[in-house]
Order: sequence, then structure tokens, then C-alpha cells
Amino acid sequence: MRWSTGWCGASRHDRLPRNRKPVPGLDAAWTVDWPTNQVRSAGSGALALAVIGDCGADGQQLHQALTAVRARDWAALTCWPGSYLTIARSGECLAVIGDLAGQHPVYWRTEGAGTWWSTSAGALAALDGAPFDPTALAAHLALAQPDVLGQRSLFRAVSRVPTGHLLLISPDGANTVRYEPVNYQPMSLPNAAPRVRAALSEAVDTRLDGTRAVSADLAGLDSTTLACLAARRGPVTAVTFADARLRDDDLEYAVRTAAAVPELTHHTVPGREETVYYSGLDDLSALPLTDAPNAYTVTAGIKRAVLETVTEHQPAGVHLTGAAGDAVLSAPSSYLSDLLRDRQHRRALAHAHAHARLRHISPLTVLRRARPASRTGLADAWRHTATELRHAPREWVPQAERPVAWTPLLATADWMSPEMRHQLAEALDTATGELVEEPRHLAAWTDRQDLARVGADTSGLCELARAGHGVEIAAPFLDNEVIRACLAVPADQRGAPGRYKPLLGEAFTHTGLLPDFVLSRSTKGGFNALAYAGLTQHAPVLARLLGPSSRLSAAGLITQPPVERMLQRAAAGQPTAQGALHLAVSAEVWLRQLETTTSTSWWEVDSHVAAA
Repeated sequence: MRWSTGWCGASRHDRLPRNRKPVPGLDAAWTVDWPTNQVRSAGSGALALAVIGDCGADGQQLHQALTAVRARDWAALTCWPGSYLTIARSGECLAVIGDLAGQHPVYWRTEGAGTWWSTSAGALAALDGAPFDPTALAAHLALAQPDVLGQRSLFRAVSRVPTGHLLLISPDGANTVRYEPVNYQPMSLPNAAPRVRAALSEAVDTRLDGTRAVSADLAGLDSTTLACLAARRGPVTAVTFADARLRDDDLEYAVRTAAAVPELTHHTVPGREETVYYSGLDDLSALPLTDAPNAYTVTAGIKRAVLETVTEHQPAGVHLTGAAGDAVLSAPSSYLSDLLRDRQHRRALAHAHAHARLRHISPLTVLRRARPASRTGLADAWRHTATELRHAPREWVPQAERPVAWTPLLATADWMSPEMRHQLAEALDTATGELVEEPRHLAAWTDRQDLARVGADTSGLCELARAGHGVEIAAPFLDNEVIRACLAVPADQRGAPGRYKPLLGEAFTHTGLLPDFVLSRSTKGGFNALAYAGLTQHAPVLARLLGPSSRLSAAGLITQPPVERMLQRAAAGQPTAQGALHLAVSAEVWLRQLETTTSTSWWEVDSHVAAA
């Protein structure tokens, strides 16, 4: 697993990361498994800066940024294209800054007279064998919004830096400091379009270093945009996963696009028996260790088929994925609650009519679901959720039929033991009391949480691709500047029904960068058929994983009767809480993987301290 870490304190540290490389210019900072050319620095000693990852700043820009480091203008260090971790030392202060999407998360723990920081919570937990935190894992399963419990990580004794914050270590100790505003200054869609085009183009260019072969998914609008942007710089191996069970038009559009863009060399990835959800879970040793439960655990068979096709046709290089395109270019339908909150009733009614037509339901039903969330804020919503957790579990109905909520309670919450539900309710009450600044709009909160979740999952895909195929995954839609450019556009403009991803169309129409027919596309594929096929095909494996010997069950995170009923529904092809099952299986796999991981997997004793 690729990670970074460092020690900051008056006394010596007693451990060193195994297989480490020192970060140039910074004392007691190391990387593990990072290529040398992706660890760059400027300055040294009391004034130093390092970036780790795909960072678009050149050497001169890094050197010039030392002025910002000296002034402790930390936010200025987060605006280069790419996805990277920043470490900056200014005198006695050390700032460790992750990205907005959590692809480079930051954790820390205090020990003796110093602080360990790391991009891996698991590595910090391994320092003394700290176990996972059942309540934090319950929040992960029941709420799936990474920031709900604030600084609480999935491991006891390990703290996390929430989205939009940095870790600042000074002689006074370690603290988190917000560097990103809670609410962006709104920008109209036409005004934001040039900024989006520039940010996305730079994000792609940053990955094209001229030394690595380039490949890309060629499927939906988002990935096709990235493939075309890369193709303007050179040859791109484009791949489309085309399983007949999907019944979408991805392949048709991919073939047309490849015919129109000469630098795209197109290959189809046909569906096979193993290219369904939940394949390969009977051998967990084949799955790479990740820092948290990861969604790609259950779709690994599909991703491996795509990566195998890439490496059959070119040397391992960088592979562009459209992950998070939906999160930044569209908007959750919960923005209707914001329109009601802002008393834009006519606009809300017009949008409700359009959403109702798409879903074949009445506009009144759409508005009825949106109204409760329009009358409450984040803190009150969490209090309400805590109260709900103290009552009996609900009967299952599809999530889309429940009222819109700031933090929706997923079906997974109804599978937990009463004691675990009570502990989660207590944690929510605590989080409510610690909430410093509430977002003004529900859609903005949901956008940020979706991005953080996608970012963490994409990190798992990166591990899968590196471990099995030596391929580097790049997800430009998760870059800081792309996120800022897109989310500055109000959600009701990004997600307005009637025009599919209008921000992308406004940014690239008539630029010659993408064929017009791509930008006018209004369809999108889905993987439901492969999810249900996997649930049926691998029902015995899932029953064993989530059965009596389940680690989740032992911790009270699931109880058997409701899970068994849901698995039976899935095996019979009936409507199922797919998302909840997906979360539970990923978490169960992760807990089993933790059992085989020891401190020596991460650390070795510092021989200088041992000899003292």
C-alpha cells in the first residue's frame, strides 16, 4: 500500500516505516511505495515544502511557493492542478494538507512528546495495535457520509482531518484548521464554464508527463471527455466495458467517438462470467489491503477485466477514469429542498414537474419528499436521526421512496443491534454539539460528502490497479480546482432536469475538443444488472461472509434475521437494498483483512532508539 507519514516532536520516535524513503528537505518525513518523481520538494530545514502525488507545479513554482509557506498562507498551496499531499514547514509549525476529495487523507495521533501524522489511519493504528472503532464503522455503514463524526477515524486513538481542513502541528500541539470555505461564492453556469474547461484540461495535462503510456475509459460522458482531452496531446488506448446484460448505449457512443478522434485506439472489454459484482470474494488474499472498507472490493472482477485489456495493448501507464464526474457536474435532487428553503417556490414547482416526469410519479410526491429537509438544518437533522436510531428498526422500503434528508439513514442501520444503534445515536448527539459551522444548503453538504466517499473509494481502485497490473489510476474530476470550479455553480443549475450535465456542455461546446454528438448525449449506463447477477451467482459466498461467523455480526454491526431476509430477496431477483449490501460486504471483507495485518507489516523498530 502506498502511503506517507512523519513524526513531529521533542523526543525521538521509536518506529520507522518499513520500506521507507525520506522526503527531501524535511526531517522525519517518509514515503512508502511512492515513485521518486512524484515526491518533490523545495527549501529545507525551517522553511520547506514537499508535494507528493500528481502535482502540476514545476520546480520554479514550488520554490516561489516558499513565500506562501513563510507567510503560513496554507490555502495557497492547494491550488495547483493534480491530486497530491502537501507538507509545509514554517519555523516551528508543520502543516500537512490533503486534498478536498480524500484521495490523500490525513490522520494523526499524539504519542509521548510528539505527534505522528500519516495518510494511512491503519498504519497509525498499527503503532500499538489500536483496534477498529465499532461506532465509527457503524456511522460508515449507516450514514456513509465521512464527515459526520468529524475527527473520529475508523480506528480508536487515531484522529482524522475532516474534509477541507489541514493538520497544523506546532509547539502547542496538533490541531485541525479549515482552509476551504464551507460555502462557495456562487457563480452562474455560463460564467463558470471557461473556468471548468481550464481546470479540467490542466487536470488531464498534469497526468500526461510524456513518459507513461495513457489509457482511458470510453463509456459515459465524463470518461469520454477525459479521453478526448488526453487525445489532443497524443495516443490514448481507450477501453469500453460492454457486457450485453447492461443494455446501454455506451459502446455505440464509444465506437462513434473513436472514429471521430484519430488519437483514440479503441478496444472493447466483453462481459464474462466473472465480470459481475461480488466475484472473487472466496479468496480475499487476492484483494489489496486498503485503509478503509472500499466499494471496489465488490466490483474488482469488472475492473480487472478492464485493466487486463489495457495492459494487453500497451505498457502499464496512467489510466484516466471519470470517477466523480456525476458528483461535480450534476447535483443531487435534494437541491429541491434548498429551493423551498430559499422560498423559490415557482422554480421548485417547475423543477418538481420535470423530476416527476423522469420518475413517473406526481410532482406533489416529489415536493412532499423534499419539504421536511427544507425546514431543518444539519444539526437538527442529526438530532432527529439520533432519535430515530433509539426507536425500533424500520420496515425496508427503497431509499428513493424515503423523504430527502441531510444525512439519510441507510437500510444498514436497521440491521444493527439495539446497543449499536444506541451508541451511534450517542455519537450523533456528540457530533451535533461539536458542529461549528453549518452549510447553508443541503445540496452543498451532500456534494462534499459524495466527493469524499468517491475519493476514498477511488484510492482503493488505485491500489487494485497498481497491485494487479502496475497501472496508475487518475481521476481528474476529483482535483481541487475542478471541484471548486464546478461546485461554485449552484446545484439547481448543474442538476436542472431537461439538459444532461449542462456545465460540461457549456464548457466544451464549439471548442473542437469533443465531438458535438458526445456533448448532446443524454443517456447514461448503469450496472444494476451486473449487481443482481452477482447477488444471485455468488449468494453462497455472501451468505458465508455475512453469516454467523461474520465479524460485523460479532461487533453488533449486523444482526442475522434482516440480513438473511435481504440476501434471500436478492437471490430471488426481488428489489433489494443493494447499496446497503454493498457497504456491508465491503466492511466485512475489510475486517477480515485487518486480522491478517500486523504492526510489522507497516513499521520496524528504530535501531538508534533501541540501542539507547
